[in-house]
Amino acid sequence: MSSWFPKWRPYEGSIDARPVGTAEYLPPAQTVILGVQHAFAMFGATVLAPFLMGFDPNLAILMSGICTILFFLMTGGRVPSYLGSSFAFIGVVIAATGYAGSNGVNPNIAVAAGGIMACGVIYAILGLLVMATGTRWIEKLMPPVVTGAVVMIIGLNLAPVTVKNVMGNTFNMWMSLVTVLCMGSIAVFTRGLLQRLLLLVGLLLAYIVYYLLSNVMGYGTPINFIPVQEAAWFGVPQFHAPVFEFNAMLIIAPIALILLAENLGHIKAVGAMTGENLDPHIGKAFLADGVATTLAGGVGAPGMTTYGENIGVMAVTRVYSTIIFAIAGVFAIFLGLSPKFGAIIHTIPTAILTGASIVVFGLITIAGAKIWIENKVDFSQNKNLMVAAVTIILGTGDFALTFGDFNLGGIGTATFAALFLNWFFGLVDKK
Repeated sequence: MSSWFPKWRPYEGSIDARPVGTAEYLPPAQTVILGVQHAFAMFGATVLAPFLMGFDPNLAILMSGICTILFFLMTGGRVPSYLGSSFAFIGVVIAATGYAGSNGVNPNIAVAAGGIMACGVIYAILGLLVMATGTRWIEKLMPPVVTGAVVMIIGLNLAPVTVKNVMGNTFNMWMSLVTVLCMGSIAVFTRGLLQRLLLLVGLLLAYIVYYLLSNVMGYGTPINFIPVQEAAWFGVPQFHAPVFEFNAMLIIAPIALILLAENLGHIKAVGAMTGENLDPHIGKAFLADGVATTLAGGVGAPGMTTYGENIGVMAVTRVYSTIIFAIAGVFAIFLGLSPKFGAIIHTIPTAILTGASIVVFGLITIAGAKIWIENKVDFSQNKNLMVAAVTIILGTGDFALTFGDFNLGGIGTATFAALFLNWFFGLVDKK
């Protein structure tokens, strides 16, 4: 019987010659540097996601580190992945809590946390099911036409909320577009790791521009650095006990299906890059991600998912050693325990956050279309055409079904509609 953890061995040779395998390790200094790099790769998205939901970025970073280490332990150190705040929760959390999407604390974090915990529990149960039965039923329940449409509406559903934050303020509207330009320029005109850090580097460039225009030249609202000076270097972020409301749980819990599809795609991609068969560990990865999401929700942090940004870093560095992710998790925990760091994050102006949101939600939307293209979804088939068309309009228009006192939300309604229509229209294939 094989051991839970692999027997790690030192890497020999040149990275230019061959990649570093999952069960290999580099010298300590290189391992630490690569771990810190992975922590920064997730940084932009993991800071942005809680901001858009009204959660504490410090707590989100802290839990991303803890959950990454938990994932490492539960998968036996065999799946190279970083866990960070999932953007899939943004739309449903906003719908469930009525959060306005502005820069501030969500007064209904506890309700959202209860929904996130419910999602995590369902996700963990699905992980156990996959461990027992395999992944074929997931691919049948959520073929690419369904997955692509549901991913797309997560971005489209949030567009009105995002733009509304800067409407009526000309300076903020222009600064949002400057932020988009900064991030877009990093994405298009740079290469390698810098390109993978487009959210973080683009945010920093826009921040500098905003500072020069507002604090130096007098346009717009100046950035207030006094809270940064007053904040302590070390401290534990505030936790929030969950409140379980059926309505919120019904809206948020279906995101488990999105996390399932997302995580499956990530693990398949990493397996293809490493040349190693990671399929036997998919069930454990789902279970670990589900437990991590439940744990994060239990303290008032966003739900967790594997990160595409870190997969990009692995593709660039060709280093797949899982030990590096444990180091990244430890580094993230130190960042999360610094109120000074949190105070710096809170100085980011609404205009810049809105610009970043435009980019992120746009990328999520296009990721849905990318799923269709990569899987060659045939839209000459009326079944695929109807499933995609109806799902997108329901989600984008925020068509929210109500059952008595609870509201399913636009994304929830569209997700269930996609699953039902795909099954119902699929009956024609069985004739």
